[in-house]
Amino acid sequence: MKPKPRRTTSEQPVIGWKLDLALDPNHELVRLAAVIPWEDLTAEFGRLYVPDLGRPGIPVRLMAGLHLLKHTYGLSDEQVVKGWVENPYWQHFCGEEFFQHHFPIHPSQMTRWRGRIGEKGVEELLQATISAGKATGTITERSFEKVIVDTTVQPKAIQHPTDARLYRKVDAAMLRIAEAEGIRLRQSYRKLMEWGFRKHEGHAKARQFKRARKVLRSLKTIAGRVQRDVERKLMSGDIRN
Repeated sequence: MKPKPRRTTSEQPVIGWKLDLALDPNHELVRLAAVIPWEDLTAEFGRLYVPDLGRPGIPVRLMAGLHLLKHTYGLSDEQVVKGWVENPYWQHFCGEEFFQHHFPIHPSQMTRWRGRIGEKGVEELLQATISAGKATGTITERSFEKVIVDTTVQPKAIQHPTDARLYRKVDAAMLRIAEAEGIRLRQSYRKLMEWGFRKHEGHAKARQFKRARKVLRSLKTIAGRVQRDVERKLMSGDIRN
């Protein structure tokens, strides 16, 4: 059957319907909003505000809800504020009664609010999500027996394996073998290797590739000399006691 054409009307729709009447009650954010202890968070963070000084502060549920959405979906402050305007479920989660068409706050206010609540406040938000997970059955006691840590954003000492680094690595490995086996080398070239490596890195960074290739050939020669010296004395048994 062919789809029927969409019906249009010139009547003005009703404006200002409550969000809880227009949204799906089985949606995950609607169900989650019903079990998070917003009153406890308001009481905990409300103590950080001065009662009768300055302009009224942003509601605690709005700020806490934005931060929970930010970390749930992996967004930046700007992205979560922009998404809040476009998503009625996000607005309901943050405590809005009617759909809003303007930004609730400036993204920089989220940074200042995190500074206000501090590390202890962030732990309170985490505890609130854990309590909500227990209430909905999403989290059980067995869930705390194993912790999975995502380290993809942690800085790691990973270096690109350039030829210069590989030659220095070969030289260092040969020197360790010589020290462990008690081999007396004709010359270790330790300082010369380090000097040449830094020289090569400087030329490469300055895009002086001709000079860098010249130093690279010297590093290859040094690594080869040390390697052949170690192999020769291992085979001949020239090892001091």
